[in-house]
Amino acid sequence: MDPVVTLNNYLLLGAILFSLGMVGFLTRRNLIVMFLCAELMLQGVSMSLVAFSRYHGNWNGQVLTIFSLALAGAEAAIALALVVALFRRHGTLDISLWQDLRESDQPAIPDEFGTEEEIEEHLPELPHLSVSGRDPRKYAPADPLPPVGTDGSASSNRNVPAEVSRG
Repeated sequence: MDPVVTLNNYLLLGAILFSLGMVGFLTRRNLIVMFLCAELMLQGVSMSLVAFSRYHGNWNGQVLTIFSLALAGAEAAIALALVVALFRRHGTLDISLWQDLRESDQPAIPDEFGTEEEIEEHLPELPHLSVSGRDPRKYAPADPLPPVGTDGSASSNRNVPAEVSRG
């Protein structure tokens, strides 16, 4: 197979990955999705580096890609720790609500979707998990319903099916 054809294919794939990452980064508002799109752009650049390295017959692009992937792993750990800290502080990952991250002398950027209160009204309600722990009944809002047997009557023993507890 012609090496130029394979180089073009790999460069096209790298450009597609980079372009998809750029479009996702510029159009999404969720911080985790933006972070993943930035990583997708890095993978596109890495693909191009490896393709050029293979085409020219040296290892420089592959070595640089390995170093950049190691740095991307460290960057991912730090970025996700920052995302968790910001989520605990604000309760959302929508970047438009983080106006307090700007410098104090800069004015707030107006959002085309409205104020912070208007945006929070339209956010979907997150599901709540059931209570668990050493004594979940202590904090539970109500006791669960007793199991119902096949004939519609509640069984006397909660751990034994209705058919077994009758006989």
